[in-house]
Amino acid sequence: MREAVFIKQNISKWREYEYLMTAIEAQSPDELADMYNDLTADLAFAQTHYPNSRITKYLNNITLQLHTGIYGNKREKWSRVARFWSHEVPLAVWDARRQLLLSLAVFLLFIAIGVFSTLNDIDFSRLILGDSYVDMTLRNIRNGDPAAVYQTGGNTESFLMIAYNNIRVSLMAFAMGLFTSLGSVYYLMQNGVMVGAFTTMFYNEGVLGEAMLAIMLHGTLELSTIVIEGGAGIVMGNGWLFPGTYSRMQSFRLAAKRGLKIVVGTLPVVIAAAVVEGYFTRYTDAPDALRGGFIILSAAFILYYYVYLPYRRSHETQQ
Repeated sequence: MREAVFIKQNISKWREYEYLMTAIEAQSPDELADMYNDLTADLAFAQTHYPNSRITKYLNNITLQLHTGIYGNKREKWSRVARFWSHEVPLAVWDARRQLLLSLAVFLLFIAIGVFSTLNDIDFSRLILGDSYVDMTLRNIRNGDPAAVYQTGGNTESFLMIAYNNIRVSLMAFAMGLFTSLGSVYYLMQNGVMVGAFTTMFYNEGVLGEAMLAIMLHGTLELSTIVIEGGAGIVMGNGWLFPGTYSRMQSFRLAAKRGLKIVVGTLPVVIAAAVVEGYFTRYTDAPDALRGGFIILSAAFILYYYVYLPYRRSHETQQ
C-alpha cells in the first residue's frame, strides 16, 4: 500500500484517538485497549513499510503517549466506579446528543399521533391498550380513582415485577438497534403511540390532571429512560449503517460499547422508577403538592444529569 493511501485511510481515526487521549481518564478500559491495539498495529505496519517516514514517527509518538496515559493514570477501584458515573456516562451522553434528540423527537411525534388518533376515534385506545385494560380503567374512573390499578398487589411484589419489566423494556429499546437504528425507532414508535392513547383516554373522561399526578410520579423517570435507551439503540444501529473510516464490524463494535455505556447509566434510574411505582404511586390520596413537587424534582434530575452535566463535562475536556 502506498504511504499516501495508508494515511488517507487512517488519518481521521488517528485524530479521533488524539482527541480521546485529551480525556483519557474518561475512557473505559475496553476502549483504551482497542485504541492501543489499533495504534500498535498501525505502527508496526508503518515501521515495516515506511521506516524513515514522518508518519511512522507520528504514530510512535501517539502510541507512546497512550501507553503512558494508560499505565501512568491508574485509579483505585471505587474512584474508578465514581468516575464512571460522574464523567464517563455524561460524556457518552454528550457524544450521542444528536441521536438522543432524534429519539426524543420520534417519541414525541408518535405520542402526538396516539393523541390525535384517540381524539378522533374513541376506540383507538382499545386497539392499542386492549379491551380488558380500558374497561378496568373506565371502572376505576367511575369509582373515583383513575389510578387505582397501581394499588393492586403488595409493595415488594409490585416493585420486583415492575423492576423486571422496566429493565426488560430498557434492554429491548437498546437491543432493537441490532436491526439498525430503524429497530430502535420502531420501538419508540410503539411506546409513543401507547403513551399518547393512554393519556388521551383519561382526557376524554375528564380526569387527565388527577391521573397524571399519579402516573408521572414514576413516569417522569420511566419515560425519560425509554427515550435515552432508544437513543442508545440508535447509536448502535448507526455504527452499523455508517462505519466511516472503520470496517463495518469495528464501527458496530465501538458504537455498541458507547450505547451500552449509556444504557448502564440509566439502570439506577430505571430501578428508582420501579421503587416509586411499587411503593408510592399507589397512594393516590397523597397531597397534590407533594406529588407535584416530586415530579418536578424528578424532571430536574433528568435535566441535570442527562443535559447539563454532559454539556459541562464536554467543555471541561476541551479546556
